[in-house]
Amino acid sequence: MVRIAVMGASGRMGQMLVQLIEESDLAVLAAVLERAEHDWVGQDLGRAMGGAERGLLVRTDLDEALNEVDAVIDFTAPAVSVALARKAAAAGVAHVIGTTGFSEADLAAIAAAGKTGRIVRAGNMSLGVNLLMGLTRQVASALGVDYDIEIVEAHHRHKVDAPSGTALMLGEAAAAGRGLVLADVADRGRDGITGARAAGAIGFHAIRGGDYIGEHDVIFAGEGERIVLRHVASDRALFARGALRAALWLQGQRAGEYSMLDVLGLGG
Repeated sequence: MVRIAVMGASGRMGQMLVQLIEESDLAVLAAVLERAEHDWVGQDLGRAMGGAERGLLVRTDLDEALNEVDAVIDFTAPAVSVALARKAAAAGVAHVIGTTGFSEADLAAIAAAGKTGRIVRAGNMSLGVNLLMGLTRQVASALGVDYDIEIVEAHHRHKVDAPSGTALMLGEAAAAGRGLVLADVADRGRDGITGARAAGAIGFHAIRGGDYIGEHDVIFAGEGERIVLRHVASDRALFARGALRAALWLQGQRAGEYSMLDVLGLGG
């Protein structure tokens, strides 16, 4: 049984992970953590979640928890994930990162932690999205620059970053299909008199409202036709299932920063 800690246990993903791990035949929930000022800290997890006692206290001492687990799953905030990546690597604990909204400096810090630690980082952990990434790269390569690429994503009103991590992953896949770097061709905002669309640009558009779980369209717009690749998430549990799968997969892997494509055997 793989011993797993959940960071940010009070969040929607945190609570879903708690339930999923407790139902697993391959993993055991060994620690649940929250920030020091959270009102769950010191409470029994079950009581904090509004149910019966589970015999597991919500705590803040990350160093202590890392001595008791084999993997930590983390859907929190960039600063938390970066600090956790360093600590998990030093403790020899596998780290699954579902957090999005990282800066270039954050990503460099996580990559540095991956030199000695085992990390899976993904803006989206669903099988369907990762298949969509592969298709996006393939179609971008086949069609070339005669087709304009636009990525449209929709999420709930509480999401704090835009474009979504998944949208950026899809943009990176499209850019890679053309042999380009996304930062050189991304167009992440249009307002006012913008002029004609830049040739070869990859556009991003973010919708925020209601209770969207996550929808992503990759549009290839050419003369006389459009190709639209779409993924719609209707159940948030698919992200938790992917994260748990990643935590189990990391056991026995060598040090490195991996993606869900690696976990699913689709990496190149």
